[in-house]
Amino acid sequence: MVITGMGAITCLGNSVDEFWTGLKNGKSGIREISLVSPDGFPCRVSGEVSDFDTAEYMDRKESRRMARFSQFAVAAAHQAVKDSGLDLENEDLDRIGVLIGSGSGGLPETDQQAEIRVTRGVNRMSPYYIPMMLVNMAAANISHTFNLTGYTNTCVTACAASTQAIGEASEIIRRGGADVIVTGGTEAGICEIGMGGFSTMRALTTWTGDPVKASRPFDSGRDGFAPSEGSGILIMESLQHATARGAQIYAEIGGWGVSADAYHLVQPHPEGIGAAKAMQRALDSAGVSLDEIDYINAHGTSTPVGDVAEMKAVRNVFGDKVPQISSTKSLSGHSLGASGVHEAIYSLIMLQNGF
Repeated sequence: MVITGMGAITCLGNSVDEFWTGLKNGKSGIREISLVSPDGFPCRVSGEVSDFDTAEYMDRKESRRMARFSQFAVAAAHQAVKDSGLDLENEDLDRIGVLIGSGSGGLPETDQQAEIRVTRGVNRMSPYYIPMMLVNMAAANISHTFNLTGYTNTCVTACAASTQAIGEASEIIRRGGADVIVTGGTEAGICEIGMGGFSTMRALTTWTGDPVKASRPFDSGRDGFAPSEGSGILIMESLQHATARGAQIYAEIGGWGVSADAYHLVQPHPEGIGAAKAMQRALDSAGVSLDEIDYINAHGTSTPVGDVAEMKAVRNVFGDKVPQISSTKSLSGHSLGASGVHEAIYSLIMLQNGF
């Protein structure tokens, strides 16, 4: 399974070309929060998508019927399809699928409609609320936009959602269920209910200094994650299909692994047992040795508990052969269900450009 196209909407930029320059130059996308009033929240920063114009990707009527997370996904999908060079008019659309990951779906829309229900009554709620907020609607909207009638599904596994979607997409192609999968993830959860929920969990940073320094993975003074949003989409194909059409190939999906801590609702196992199992299973799936791994893009959310558990997991697997490791969340914040695909794209860009 190979990756032949990429598209991204992020707080670092609204295209792959935009944000890779920022990434290379160490530019942070974390700023003072503006999507909601920071009053009452201990966290006052976020990684918000800015200068995003839906008119570049869809007509006004369509955009008004989509939640923000779906708008991001459709926009990134347009970029990825274009980048891949796929000629959809000459493809068997029954053989092209969609598999997207998201943690919470239309959370801001739930916030808005709950306010309408309280202040104006249930009969004033939008008739599009339900088809906007459902987590599977990002995949559905991509399918509808491009008339893709193949395998379609959604991974709803919190912060692992888009990473798992990429892995599952490779399995669909491997078993012959599709020739091409539009995969990745999307998230838009910066709203009062989202901020409130994470705040009461004490998961968010309470940093009050320069916003660009708020996300500090592995730093001794880290105090929580900086919430972020956006979407990343990959075009994944069987090698045979990509080669037959002369596609550019960015990378191969060699292997992947999944596990569960079975430990706590919101905290990792303190020894990182679950994460270690997932990494070992990925190595075994790919059939590679520790010496063949050059870089790890860590989850590294900047939480006091999570970063320590993750490093223990890495040490458990790699021992004294730990390769270069970093967390790009120091610049991008934590885009929750979209974080895995964002970081996959960041890693592909670093691989391509040698930095």
